[in-house]
Amino acid sequence: MLLHASFALLIVLGTLAAYDRVVVRPAQRVGVVDVGEVYRQKEAEFTQLLTRATTDADREKAFALARTFSQRLPAALEELPRDCACLVVLKSAVAGLTPRTVDLTALLQQKLVHPQTPHRNDPEEAR
Repeated sequence: MLLHASFALLIVLGTLAAYDRVVVRPAQRVGVVDVGEVYRQKEAEFTQLLTRATTDADREKAFALARTFSQRLPAALEELPRDCACLVVLKSAVAGLTPRTVDLTALLQQKLVHPQTPHRNDPEEAR
């Protein structure tokens, strides 16, 4: 009888541990992103390109950078929750960081520099 009870207790504890790892902890994870910092860096880059521009081609290159950034930013922000499997909020909206808070600003910057190509099998991502 004691053997059966200890075996049942072991199964229950294992199931609770698995539930904690698979369901509870990922739900408590929060990703933060500092969009203001990303904007400031791109704005500085754009301003630098524009002030150095001596020809119309140089100016058009600067405006193309701004257009590309404005097109890529929403898509990159939509990808962040899928990449980290967490809730993503603005860094300015978080009052205090916890051990389960992940800063995703660098990942956002990386996505803006090197966008991922959509999967050929997924028509939703191709849009």
